[in-house]
Amino acid sequence: MSPAFSPTLPSSRATTPRVQAIDVVRGLIMVIMALDHIRDFWSPTTVRPEDVAHASAFLFFTRWITHFCAPTFAFLAGTSVFLYQQKQPGRGAVSRFLLTRGLWLVCLEVVVMNFLLQWGAYSLLLLTVIWSLGWGMVVLAGLVWLPRWLVATLALAVIFGHNLLPIIQPVTSATLPWALLYDSPFLFLLSPKLPVLVAYAILPWAAVMAAGYCIGPWFRLPLPERKRRLRWAGSAALLLFVVLRASNLYGDPAPWATQARGPVYTVLSFLNVTKSPPSLLFLSLTLGVALLLLSIAEELPARLRGWLGVFGKVPMFYYVVHFALISFSTLVWTWVAFGKPFNLAFAPPGASQPAAYQPSLLRAYAVWVVVVLLLYWPCRWYQGYKQRHSYWWLSYL
Repeated sequence: MSPAFSPTLPSSRATTPRVQAIDVVRGLIMVIMALDHIRDFWSPTTVRPEDVAHASAFLFFTRWITHFCAPTFAFLAGTSVFLYQQKQPGRGAVSRFLLTRGLWLVCLEVVVMNFLLQWGAYSLLLLTVIWSLGWGMVVLAGLVWLPRWLVATLALAVIFGHNLLPIIQPVTSATLPWALLYDSPFLFLLSPKLPVLVAYAILPWAAVMAAGYCIGPWFRLPLPERKRRLRWAGSAALLLFVVLRASNLYGDPAPWATQARGPVYTVLSFLNVTKSPPSLLFLSLTLGVALLLLSIAEELPARLRGWLGVFGKVPMFYYVVHFALISFSTLVWTWVAFGKPFNLAFAPPGASQPAAYQPSLLRAYAVWVVVVLLLYWPCRWYQGYKQRHSYWWLSYL
């Protein structure tokens, strides 16, 4: 599962126009994101989607396409911070907002999102992308005081140094602080009855957010120059991905290999890069595509731009409501189909799936279409509400 979103920052809407490309790309990513979460709730499988030796190509790509969500959200969150900073009288106001907003996101993850995911059971404390983005904003609250070149250097050092940073497993109480900063997903016991799954480490996603912050000035350039820079940067990132991935020398802990199942699965192996923690090749691929999308977003048909922009302008609202809708609809469906509600994504320990359950990607795709269509109107209403009001708390919702 890769739940993710890019925080909306307060802005001077009357005097400063929004950058349409950011809203459009963020909206596209949010639509794709819903597919992954619906697959988890409506069609979980015993086979890992990334297991190219056993998963079907359809299942692999259903999961793989959603890998673009988390890095794009984190990157655009950083870009939004830079644009917000240009409207403020000083860095102090920006730093204070990032600190409070980041801690609010951490609380939102722990209290609200875990309630929605587990139907109030709290049998597991799950720390995912909102947790990491929240702490990323806390980190950026300090980084905004540094020169932009230094922030860029630190961000690139973390991103390019992926293979040099240690992964420590199993995690112990002594190594827990480092594991929270940089490790693959791990479990630890907060209490005898409450295990904690840390799915997203803090440091690499904070680096992605900082990288987005550093390219913020590009979005103040004339459109032709901005598009040129984005295309060059995106192409360079994808070229880096192809060259390093082909060599199998550096950039990802999982090398690709020729597959006995045939050339299609060999290609899947080549594309199957490590998300947690995000490797250099994972970020080169996903952010390279994101940069290219940002360069063409304003060339898309006006109706499509407007539709995607509705989602992209209210990311937190979309994120919370889409999870509530997915979770509630799964409760109703399993109650009708199996005689009692069953949380297929987060079943209690020791629980087995209903005997009649069968995974179905076609079912997941059908639900995905319905959920996205249902979300359009409440998101459009909330977008209008935010435009008509300037309450301080709207910047946190």
